[in-house]
Amino acid sequence: MDTALDLAPALTRPELLAPPVAAALRGWPEAAAARVEVAGIDPELADTAAFCERYGVALADSANCVVVAGKRGGATSYAACVVTATSRADVNGRVRRLLDARKASFAPVDAVLAVTGMEYGGITPIGLPDDWPVLVDATVAAHSRVVVGSGIRGSKLWIPGELLAELPGAQVLEGLGLPLVQSA
Repeated sequence: MDTALDLAPALTRPELLAPPVAAALRGWPEAAAARVEVAGIDPELADTAAFCERYGVALADSANCVVVAGKRGGATSYAACVVTATSRADVNGRVRRLLDARKASFAPVDAVLAVTGMEYGGITPIGLPDDWPVLVDATVAAHSRVVVGSGIRGSKLWIPGELLAELPGAQVLEGLGLPLVQSA
């Protein structure tokens, strides 16, 4: 079983990026975009735990991007939450309050895919709609290089956490990610 990853500068492999991700990276300063790498993976292993196990990447070096829908009255607002794979986003506490919502939950997958142009299992904070806040856990922002989705299931991005913290609409938050509860 070959588990080697062939990393390359992301913009040299646009076929491994969802179109909105490639477009966003092309809009970055050249020096910043050059710090983002991509590798093709087996799309069946796009889910974080399976990817990390197969390719030998520590969960602590991987981050998940989840989209949350906040509702107040008849209005719905969205936010992307980026937390380490060893934690879960504090959706019903911190995120709900930040969105000034009465109710917050994971956004419907079909709606997210339609609006973002990304694939399920590949959602990434890069290239999301400009009016969505990107809430980045401080642990992710401080990471030297974290693995995130690329917008498609067939690849992953390696990106310095500081670049995630500089995304449009990004807010770095202490404690956004809550530790996962381990079962006995």
